[in-house]
Amino acid sequence: MHKHEIPAEGAEATGETASAPSARMIRRATMAGAVGTVMEWYDYALYGAASALFIGPLFFPGASSAGGALAAFATFAVGFFARPFGGVFISHYGDRIGRKPTLVATIVLMGASTVLMGLLPTYSTAGVLAPILLVLLRLLQGIGAGAELAGATTMVAEYVPARRRGFHTSIPNAATAVGLLLATLAFLAVESLPDGTAMSWGWRLPFLGSILIFAVAMVIRSSLDETPAFAEQQRSGDSAAGQGTKSSKAPVAQLFRSQPRETTLAFLTITGHNANAYVLNTFALSYITKTLEMSETVGLVALVLASVTAVVATPLFGALTDRIGRIKVFALGAAFVACVAFPFFALLDTREPWVVCLTMMAGYGIGFGAMAGAQGAYLAELFDTRYRFTGIAVAREANGVLIAGPTPFVASALVAATGGRPWLVACYLAVCALITLVALWLSARSKAGDRRAQSARYPGGSARPDGPDPAERPHGAAATDGASARTRTPEEY
Repeated sequence: MHKHEIPAEGAEATGETASAPSARMIRRATMAGAVGTVMEWYDYALYGAASALFIGPLFFPGASSAGGALAAFATFAVGFFARPFGGVFISHYGDRIGRKPTLVATIVLMGASTVLMGLLPTYSTAGVLAPILLVLLRLLQGIGAGAELAGATTMVAEYVPARRRGFHTSIPNAATAVGLLLATLAFLAVESLPDGTAMSWGWRLPFLGSILIFAVAMVIRSSLDETPAFAEQQRSGDSAAGQGTKSSKAPVAQLFRSQPRETTLAFLTITGHNANAYVLNTFALSYITKTLEMSETVGLVALVLASVTAVVATPLFGALTDRIGRIKVFALGAAFVACVAFPFFALLDTREPWVVCLTMMAGYGIGFGAMAGAQGAYLAELFDTRYRFTGIAVAREANGVLIAGPTPFVASALVAATGGRPWLVACYLAVCALITLVALWLSARSKAGDRRAQSARYPGGSARPDGPDPAERPHGAAATDGASARTRTPEEY
């Protein structure tokens, strides 16, 4: 494993002379990561809300109410099928040429796609061409978004000292709720327009308004330097190449050869988070307004309050991971979702606006907040620098294809199959949360297994010649990547 993989305070203990990033640079990196994630989730939440409220009648007018909702959510899922291709392709270059240029590219793809959605003709004016263009833009949006949060997490983690990494990497995840909040507020404003205006042209305004977030993201990201960890990795690679050691040309291939266990754990642990997030931010709005026949205003207000709760709770849970560990906080969120899956829908079914709002706030504040708060540092610390971007992107986006994107569609189909009753959706949500808990348990066991094996090789607690006990590595990460080993500092654990 290369030196300075994730910059930490106390680097001098490793014998390195590279200086740690300044507090100002850390703040800029965190902001750069967060603003791009705001845009990603504004775009996706915008389309999720539009799917629940406008896409069906505007682009699939011949379908029934249930059929239109399914078609709209199917186009929502299309973007997620493009995400893994974008994630693998863009993260490949992120691990080869740098974090900064690839993260600028993701902003351009997402921003252009979203603005163009606001200019699309509808079925009434373009016929079948309208949904075709919609799907094409969703594909482009998915390609850009496929590497966005993985890149933001990688960039922030490689700037921040380990003792504060949980807090700082939770901020891009909290920014997902900011994007959701902005998208929901935008559609609340659209809903306040006179009758018929929202459906005729008002729905376009939130899409066109994304150009403001795009401009801010471009300015901030363009002014940021490359991460110290990647710069050190490049220097080490150049030095190795000069000595006849060939550097990796395919990070994704090396990822699966060197860290298959970590890649599998990363994929599995995201399952509960993705299912919970997309039940809350996409399906729940449709369930409240269509199935329960409550007003769209109640659904949107509940989503706004829930988003605000998540923005506050996620960094708090991230900070908690710096004190008690990533796995414990992650498991807390997953256990909460598993336990309240059935009560969640029972409370929504009361049709009491204040109960609906509090229920959504609890789901976001605890379930989403704890898992999102722990996720960034947990994933970043699993992978080596040379393929960290790729590892996070592959795990996140592969899970997104199987869980995140299809979740609103699956949930809608399950409700339709049970005549409007949500118990199958609750089962689905609980099972996904249990998968996360099992993956975290396996992660903790692998760490304990490393500790026992190390004790057998080095009895009496004697120090290893090449560094600390591998059990001290975050969540069972590999000690080396086949190139070199290094001593980690106390702050990195």
